Amino acid sequence: MLQVLPYQQGIISLGVLGKHHLPNNIKTFSFHECARKLRKPLANGNFRIFHARRNDEMLQAVVLKCLFRAKIKIVFTATAQRYPSWITRWLISKADGLLTTSKIAAAYLPRSPDRIICHGVDTIRYSPHTKSKEDAWLELGFPGHYGVGIFGRIRPQKGTDLLIKAMIQVFKENPECGATVVIVGETTSKYETYLESLKHRIRLEGLDQKFIFLGKQEFERIPELFRGMSIVAALSRNEGFGLTVLEAMASGCAVLASDAGAWGDIVQDDFGRLVPRDDLEQMTQSLIELNKLPAEILHNMGKQARLEIEQNYNIEREAQQLVDFYRSLQ
Repeated sequence: MLQVLPYQQGIISLGVLGKHHLPNNIKTFSFHECARKLRKPLANGNFRIFHARRNDEMLQAVVLKCLFRAKIKIVFTATAQRYPSWITRWLISKADGLLTTSKIAAAYLPRSPDRIICHGVDTIRYSPHTKSKEDAWLELGFPGHYGVGIFGRIRPQKGTDLLIKAMIQVFKENPECGATVVIVGETTSKYETYLESLKHRIRLEGLDQKFIFLGKQEFERIPELFRGMSIVAALSRNEGFGLTVLEAMASGCAVLASDAGAWGDIVQDDFGRLVPRDDLEQMTQSLIELNKLPAEILHNMGKQARLEIEQNYNIEREAQQLVDFYRSLQ
């Protein structure tokens, strides 16, 4: 939402209920202000659109419309890949427009969504190095010849253990493999034991120098890290959408993704590999294959990934599709 709002603001007038760590140039309203202002119809007779992405936001929209007589139409984006609870089904029944972000999420909804609108990515923020992938890797200052990265909180859901097990096998089969595995993400206290078990497994194999745990990184540094990777793995066991794959593709990386989230709709063979979630054997074989590819072929896959983002998954496209849908409800 934070990424797409500025682009939507360039097309339509909008405001956000609550501050939500928004930049100063985004207009915000309190619930009291919404209850007071939204009762007045627009001069042209059109409805305002209240776009909710979570159940609590939907509840606020329903209260505004039913109790405060707000002149709004409600749009709900539902992305969970599980059958909805009774309260979510009821909220969906109150929506004037239903959106989702992937085919797999649509299959769980109690009715067909009006549209599937995939998320987009900021192609300026996430972009390839101006020179080459080799230069991007060298600037990071890590050992090895190239990087295999995974981004996201370190916990079983994200499949960090799957990448580590698979890459251990890659290094066993090819001790001369020049890859360094870069693991980027925060570990909460709940998963400290999980993290230590991963490090212990690496130590037992004598591969400490092949794996780098960076922990939580500043938001500003994430694009630089993506830019330096040749391969990015996203092996989640479950995922709502999963922007990681789009950010990696925009940064010129080949991708290996599980079929969680929207990744089954996105990943194609010319720039990546899609594997069944939690299928360690398939993940290992795909990583063995990708790591054996000549650098030129791997980097060409990254270029194809970037092109796919520019054509189909840029954030300007997402913003325009959302605005077009709002207008269709008038």
